[in-house]
Amino acid sequence: MAPRQLAAVAAVLCGTVVLGGCSSGSVPPSSHGTSPPVAATTARPPASSTAPTTTPITQNLAVTDGVRAALLQAGASLKGLPASDFTGLVSGRTYYAFDSATDTYWAAAGLAPSPSSIQAQVSSQDDGAYLLFSRPAGGAWTAVNDGLGGIAGTVCPAPVPAAVLTLWNWPSGSCSPPG
Repeated sequence: MAPRQLAAVAAVLCGTVVLGGCSSGSVPPSSHGTSPPVAATTARPPASSTAPTTTPITQNLAVTDGVRAALLQAGASLKGLPASDFTGLVSGRTYYAFDSATDTYWAAAGLAPSPSSIQAQVSSQDDGAYLLFSRPAGGAWTAVNDGLGGIAGTVCPAPVPAAVLTLWNWPSGSCSPPG
């Protein structure tokens, strides 16, 4: 091919590529079974892109024997007593959930003091009667006394996320179950 013809063919091909890249319509596949070429772009997608998003999930979890033992140990440690000074968690007042927005497990419970431990009985009264627990995924449980439970404008010492409070049907800003 002559240099002039080669230059003309190259110009036509370049023009076709440029015009094809500007086209807003779709190009039907060729009859040879291959897909049309796709032009690369460096432009960012618009802010309202329909890219998949992950919605945080908060869910109730079952309190297994292992979780129960870990909460009992964390609560007893907070009170400065051995776990053996307690018989377990107070029935009907134990809550346990996972909040993916904070990647944290949350629990709340009262410790049932052993009748043979005066210290456990005293430590489980008033502002020590109910405990809040948190555990980052892969971490250890931390326990805090609920204080006055957010009553009369007091501040909750371990603010439980609103999504967890809603899941547990607790009042907003509270530190313990209603009633």
